[in-house]
Amino acid sequence: MSDGSVHGSVLAHGTMAAGLVDAVRQITGLDESVLVPVSNRGLSPEALADEVRKNVRGPTIVFTDLQSGSCGFAARRYCLDIPDLVIISGVNLPVLLEFAMLRALPMSELVPRLLNKARSSITSSFTSAEPHEHRAVSG
Repeated sequence: MSDGSVHGSVLAHGTMAAGLVDAVRQITGLDESVLVPVSNRGLSPEALADEVRKNVRGPTIVFTDLQSGSCGFAARRYCLDIPDLVIISGVNLPVLLEFAMLRALPMSELVPRLLNKARSSITSSFTSAEPHEHRAVSG
């Protein structure tokens, strides 16, 4: 049952989804029904797509580790058939934390903010006496 806010599912290879969701819950106290981890381990493409469908409860974002591959393909398999379903690929912890904090926003506002957070959270920092302009990159 939906509480009016956006729900999420993390669909990833191996134990990645469970680890990310566990970290979000530990940091935010988010209820387990709001963000659900799904692993592709041992699931056929059809079974994986069924898991995506099973976790859609009202407006839902499916976060995948990769745009292509079994997780990305399974998420997109039902995307056109389910209203209020958005897929964001390239999931990371900062974007999931942003989701946890802002999921009450309308999907039209939430998704652009999540994409911005995902992009801006990829950074690199090096300490070196040698100047390397390319070594400190952000967003």
